[in-house]
Amino acid sequence: MGKTFDIAKFAASLEKPPADSERNIETITAEIVQLKQDAGNAILAIGDRLIEAKGKLSHGEWLTWLTEQVDFSERTAQNFMRLAREWSNPQALADLGATKALTLLALPPEERAAFISEAHFVDGGKKAVVDMTSRELEKAIRERDEARKAMEAAQADARASEESRAKMESDMAALKALQEAAQRDAEQAQADLRTAREELQALREKPVDVAVETVPDPEAVRQAREEAIKEMQAKVDAAEAKVKASDKAQKDLEAKMKDLRKSADANAENLSRAERAEAELADARKQLEDLAKAGKQEALNSDPELARFQVLFEQTQGQVNQLRGLLLKIRGRDEIAAGKLKNALLALADAVRRCAE
Repeated sequence: MGKTFDIAKFAASLEKPPADSERNIETITAEIVQLKQDAGNAILAIGDRLIEAKGKLSHGEWLTWLTEQVDFSERTAQNFMRLAREWSNPQALADLGATKALTLLALPPEERAAFISEAHFVDGGKKAVVDMTSRELEKAIRERDEARKAMEAAQADARASEESRAKMESDMAALKALQEAAQRDAEQAQADLRTAREELQALREKPVDVAVETVPDPEAVRQAREEAIKEMQAKVDAAEAKVKASDKAQKDLEAKMKDLRKSADANAENLSRAERAEAELADARKQLEDLAKAGKQEALNSDPELARFQVLFEQTQGQVNQLRGLLLKIRGRDEIAAGKLKNALLALADAVRRCAE
C-alpha cells in the first residue's frame, strides 16, 4: 500500500517480443531499466498484499493460506512484509535483491542510501554494495558497527579523561587553597605557642607579680602563683595541641596532593596509551588497504601465513572493541573491578607490543 504498481502492465512487460521484430538497443535498454524498477515494485507490492491478507484472515488461517494458496513459507512472507514496511527505494531493491536489502535493514533508514553509494573494504579489497555477496555485506555492516562503537568508546574515553583532568585541576586548586590556609594556621599556632611559653616562663621567674599586694598571707600568695602557673600551662598545652593538629593537617593535605598528582599522571599515561593504540590500529588498517590498492592482494592470498595473519588481526580488532564496550559497562557500576580490568588490558597491550617487537 502506498507503492505504485500496475500488475497488468508488469505482466505485459514480461512477454517475450516476437522473434522477427526489429528493436534497437535504446528500446531494449529502456525495457531492462523498466523491468528492474518493476521487479523492485513487485517485491514491495507482494509485501503490501501479504500485510493486507493477514489482516483479513482469521486467527489460525494465516499459515495454511500461505502454504496452500500462495506457496510461501512464513519466513519468506515475513521478509516480504518487512521490506514493504521499511524499504522505500524500489530501484535499489531491484539492483540489490531481496536478501541484501533485508541485510541493509540493519542500518538506520537515513544512512542506507549513503552506505549503498559508497565502496567498502571487505576481505582485502574495496567493493560496491551491489557487487558484494550477502556474506560480504553482513561483514561490511558488522565492521562498520564495530568501528563506530570503537569510535564512540574512544570519544567516551576522551570525554571521561577530559572530565577527570578538569576535576583533578579543580581538586588541586582546592587542595592548594587548603594548604595555604593550613600553613597560615600553623604559623599562627607556632606564634601563639611561643607567646604562651614566654608568658609561662616569665610567670615562673617572677612569682611575686601574681600576688595581690594587699594580701599579707604567704600561703595565699603561693596558691595564687600556682593557679596562675596552672592556667598558663593549660594555654601552653592547648597551643602545642593546635600546632600538632596543624602539622597533621598539612601532612594529610600533602599526601592527598601527592595521590592526586599520581592519579593525574596515570590518567595522562592511560590516555596516551589509548591514543597510541588507536593510531597503531588505524595505521595497520591503512597498510592493509594500501596493500590491496597496490594490486598485491593476489600475493596475500597466495601466502597462507599472511592470509592467516590478516584473518586473526581482524578478529582480534573486533574482540578488542568488544572488550572496550564491556569495560565501559563495568566501569559504570564497579570502579574497582574496572580498574583491575583496565590494568589487565594494558598488560595485554604491552604483551602484544613486545610480540611485535
